[in-house]
Amino acid sequence: MTPPPPGRAAPSAPRARALSPPARFGLPLLLRLPLLFWVAAASAQGHSRSGPRISAVWKGQDHVDFGQPEPHTVLFHEPGSFSVWVGGRGKVYHFNFPEGKNASVRTVNIGSTKGSCQDKQDCENYITLLERRGNRLLVCGTNARKPSCWNLVNDSVVVSLGEMKGYAPFSPDENSLVLFEGDEVYSTIRKQEYNGKIPRFRRIRGESELYTSDTVMQNPQFIKATIVHQDQAYDDKIYYFFREDNPDKNPEAPLNVSRVAQLCRGDQGGESSLSVSKWNTFLKAMLVCSDAATNRNFNRLQDVFLLPDPSGQWRDTRVYGVFSNPWNYSAVCVYSLGDIDKVFRTSSLKGYHMGLPNPRPGMCLPKKQPIPTETFQVADSHPEVAQRVEPMGPLKTPLFHSKYHYQKVVVHRMQASNGETFHVLYLTTDRGTIHKVVESGDQGHNLVFNIMEIQPFHRAAAIQAISLDADRRKLYVSSQWEVSQVPLDMCEVYNGGCHGCLMSRDPYCGWDQDQDHCVSIYSSQRSLLQSINPAEPHKECPNPKPDDAPLQKVSLARNSRYYLTCPMESRHATYLWRHEENVEQSCEPGHQSPSCILFIENLTARQYGHYRCEAQEGSYLREAQHWELLPEDRALAEQLMGRACALASSFWLGVLPTLILGLLVH
Repeated sequence: MTPPPPGRAAPSAPRARALSPPARFGLPLLLRLPLLFWVAAASAQGHSRSGPRISAVWKGQDHVDFGQPEPHTVLFHEPGSFSVWVGGRGKVYHFNFPEGKNASVRTVNIGSTKGSCQDKQDCENYITLLERRGNRLLVCGTNARKPSCWNLVNDSVVVSLGEMKGYAPFSPDENSLVLFEGDEVYSTIRKQEYNGKIPRFRRIRGESELYTSDTVMQNPQFIKATIVHQDQAYDDKIYYFFREDNPDKNPEAPLNVSRVAQLCRGDQGGESSLSVSKWNTFLKAMLVCSDAATNRNFNRLQDVFLLPDPSGQWRDTRVYGVFSNPWNYSAVCVYSLGDIDKVFRTSSLKGYHMGLPNPRPGMCLPKKQPIPTETFQVADSHPEVAQRVEPMGPLKTPLFHSKYHYQKVVVHRMQASNGETFHVLYLTTDRGTIHKVVESGDQGHNLVFNIMEIQPFHRAAAIQAISLDADRRKLYVSSQWEVSQVPLDMCEVYNGGCHGCLMSRDPYCGWDQDQDHCVSIYSSQRSLLQSINPAEPHKECPNPKPDDAPLQKVSLARNSRYYLTCPMESRHATYLWRHEENVEQSCEPGHQSPSCILFIENLTARQYGHYRCEAQEGSYLREAQHWELLPEDRALAEQLMGRACALASSFWLGVLPTLILGLLVH
């Protein structure tokens, strides 16, 4: 497919999208896979410069439809498994994605007992919890506003466990979080439908039931909870992340504040009647995600992903937080569990100006000792620590920020073929797509490349859930219509030869010189060319200079109005339109239009000739477009000359055999 002729608009993108990397110069138009942006986290330029545009479908992706819309879903996947469980409305879907075979689905019906719910909303059984418990799958749902649970035995036989409050909400729209650890169960779900409206974090199964005081959180929206096993068993912590209403009612203050809270897992409650059933070790801290260089603050926590340290050091666990601001711009900030733990252990309490009691608030005590009443009272009246939790790195700034509204994140730690470690972020957008962002380098000197936008569904829809299987290198994504399996190593989308493969900066991919193809580092036993040097990756290719664009000619009438368009496939590159040797138009990285357009308002004699669109990215220079504009009379002359040459050729081809035969006979 050739680029569009001057004077016409470029064709629109296909609906199914898998957008890919940086230098995709000179590909057919509908297969152009543009890079999004790059940022240096060590500098103040940590914002997205531009966004994805056109896409193509990739291989290795599987979709399976529900067969009906599912407005509320919950997804469960065990790493290494081919199965995905999705809870819907009155049923559980079991999807199977065998390697190299067609995906399949079967359903298990779990209807509701409507009873007295006939006149209310949400009288279906919306499944909100799926959890593997031994050899059974625990399934919990709203059950017509009477939350109940079931066991799936052998993945098919439904065994009712009856009404179980705290395991599922009364309505599928309610914010809910349930955490399992051995025989312990923690939940943010209210137990009573009408007289339990103050959100709490509870231990609903374990040594004793505990709940947070009603005054320590203001309208919290719970995001994520985790248990961290520390150096001493009695010191194990529960950390949970949430956002709440800002107590500062200043009109200029943000509406939301993002928090992390800590609880001691061994908390046994207090000594007094007021503290006996409450968490006595609750403390909360503010999560800061702001960029002083651009004066941008991101206060609304959207999602959290914890990436454990490969050596098992709990303090080095990385906490990736996705934040947004009132304009729906996003930022990703990265924290360490060691920094969070230090803030809770050493900070004073906000608003408390006396000496702290001993033991200090938030301290875990060995041998299941009860927390003294004085310690509880100080923490209960001043639950926030004064010190704030700041991002990792010397500048304490976001890893990057973007004009896109990100909602969920998962992170894969992987090693490229040269042994270098990369963190690859998969971020869902409010448009139902996934951005693939590669983080390389040590914290404080990071380079972050957003190399691809993925459209995971056949039917565009909001992403309801996403799960990462690091063992099988797959993403599992659900919408209200379907479930999709997406491979992490989608190297076949990178066309453009060796240059296109390496300029993608995709650590999963390398150039196979024998196959002359961009392949996954996991699928090839041969040595691959793979340069993740963000400045000059193309120099690893055998031919460091890419091919020139083919010459395309067009005849134009004098005094006409025309434009030349050059798709900006790389959001790292500067695009220049040259007429002969003169620069006529320049489009810098961050250019708002998806194309660099040269508009010729009134074509004169001197404006005919050769026009070249060049894309410059560091030392990489690619001729992306080459046009020759001809006057109509010259074009007609060339056409007539071409026909004359063709006629002459035909004449001599017909006469030549006769002459040869005559000579032989003579």
